[in-house]
Amino acid sequence: MINSCDKDKKATHPQNHISKEAKNDSLQNRESQQETFKTGKEPLDFITKDEEIQYEAEGDLNHDELTDKVLVLRKKSDTLAKRKVLILLKNNDKTYRLDIASEKVFPDEYNEAGYKMHDTEDISIDQGNLHINLYDIGPNGNQFSTFKYINGKLILTYIETYNMGAGSHSALNYEPLKGKLTQETVNTMEENTPSTTKTFKVKKESYLFEKASPEDIIRKVYHSISID
Repeated sequence: MINSCDKDKKATHPQNHISKEAKNDSLQNRESQQETFKTGKEPLDFITKDEEIQYEAEGDLNHDELTDKVLVLRKKSDTLAKRKVLILLKNNDKTYRLDIASEKVFPDEYNEAGYKMHDTEDISIDQGNLHINLYDIGPNGNQFSTFKYINGKLILTYIETYNMGAGSHSALNYEPLKGKLTQETVNTMEENTPSTTKTFKVKKESYLFEKASPEDIIRKVYHSISID
């Protein structure tokens, strides 16, 4: 809605005015809600009524010899809503604490036309590494991402993509902490399918799990270089 007003008069919006007391109450309420969901006896304690678990994985993420949980949540009534990923670290008393939540790391499940973005999706924990694997034989291709706890932070350590196009197949391997991007291209138009590999030095980056979108990151680093 667009409001018009006299240029010589200052528009007032009493509905937008919030008292200092109201702000403090709102802040306290949010902090109280966050505290409520900070720890729980089981993973279901961290899920709201309008959410459901779509995928989950378990394993020792932070190398304390306790079995942690990773949950991918989606809205029950809205397939186009962003999905949330929770990192639940296990405590010594067998309860869980919410360490990180992200609405960026897992891509949209459907596009605006209602088609699935990837054929298959899965998450797993192996030797302290969190793997997010997305598969698609169509234009989206495959995308594999790896995260690892480093100095108490869950960091993106690796992205791999694979795409099949007309006349060629291409793969990208990106190691943000090393500032290394490798591109491999296979020419499927020739009988012996020759391949070429190029390695590029790019700026070293440290991407936090809660702020990382692997899809956006790999696209950005790819366009930051000049590939013949």
